[in-house]
Amino acid sequence: MKSAIVLGAGITGVSTALALQDRGWAVTLVDRKAPGRETSFGNAGIIQAEAVEPYAMPRSIRELFDIAFGQTNDVFYAFRELPFHVGSLLRYWWHSEEGRHRAAAVAWASLITQATSTHQKLIDRAGAGNLVRKSGFRVLQRTAAEFDAAVKDAERKRQIYGIGYAALSATEMAAAEPALKTGGAGAVHWIDSWTVSDPGGLVGSYADLFQRSGGKLVHGDAATLRRSGSGWTVMTAEGPIEAEHIVFSLGPWSSDTLKAFGHRFPMVFKRGYHAHYRSPHQLNAPVMDSENGYLLLPMLAGTRVTTGAHLARFQAGPAYNQLERAENAADDLFDLGPRVEDKPWQGTRPCMPDMLPVIGQSQREKGLWMNFGHGHQGFTLGPASADVLSTMMDGGVPDIDMRPFRPERY
Repeated sequence: MKSAIVLGAGITGVSTALALQDRGWAVTLVDRKAPGRETSFGNAGIIQAEAVEPYAMPRSIRELFDIAFGQTNDVFYAFRELPFHVGSLLRYWWHSEEGRHRAAAVAWASLITQATSTHQKLIDRAGAGNLVRKSGFRVLQRTAAEFDAAVKDAERKRQIYGIGYAALSATEMAAAEPALKTGGAGAVHWIDSWTVSDPGGLVGSYADLFQRSGGKLVHGDAATLRRSGSGWTVMTAEGPIEAEHIVFSLGPWSSDTLKAFGHRFPMVFKRGYHAHYRSPHQLNAPVMDSENGYLLLPMLAGTRVTTGAHLARFQAGPAYNQLERAENAADDLFDLGPRVEDKPWQGTRPCMPDMLPVIGQSQREKGLWMNFGHGHQGFTLGPASADVLSTMMDGGVPDIDMRPFRPERY
């Protein structure tokens, strides 16, 4: 029986462990924390079927000016931290050129189109359907010009990728979400995307399925990973664990941990924040306030507000500017109510400069595999990327072109 250790019990790692287990492998899942407690816990909880194109870095002078001088809440940074990001950001900017971005979108879309179907298999097996709603989410526009542009872009994506949407007038948006104080200028309703009321809970249910099916979940530190003959050994709370193959699904921790094995992966670290609120009224579906760069999400823990991207050093302390701006911007849109937690949550999205995840085998180390760098869409793409990686590890050929995701491109 083939054996593997999967490092990282977020959505990608848990999904990878399950995919290999389904192929008859003996799999051990290793993490320092319980499954789904890091980046997978703090996201927007949307399986984004509409996210058929990766997030490009703005290239227009006006957009860059707005970011540089803090005129947008989508991106926040501190000048003192910019030197640590310059190299990766320049690569990100280069790959965001229209032609290069279009090529990346072709590869990206090949994974996104499998997102809901691969999640559905795990949702059914885990018995987690109570956490998932298939009614989509809405992106509210504040001005008529922004609404017209959003509808035009949605129609473009429908024609190219076949994704579904509905254009809601201000009146229709107000009727769909009576808890809102205004319907804005209208909204785009992405109808093919699914929403999850407890993202960490869904990952936990997948991990429970893995264990019920014979998988082993142990606490351990990826930094203890060593070569052991032709295989690998990692120290855990239960002692050393050995396997023929190792899979890095450590999200933003992957880059530093892989340096010990001769790999250098530049990353753009995009931190996000969230808080929950005891709102007097509940939304029927998540709502994004596009002008102010935040989302309102109905969750089991309360209404969740999630922020855009804070370009921060990975281990730097929190800066709640974006969350505070979101709270202020939401004042004329929705009655948030008091916060549930004393301290907001923070987590980091592992974004690659070319906007594509790293999926495949190391060219330097036999038996070392990688599945990380999904940016804003790790929660969406976890099961889909696990499916193609497990196919390769088992000696098969995935149905999609995996060359754009190969690790050796760095």
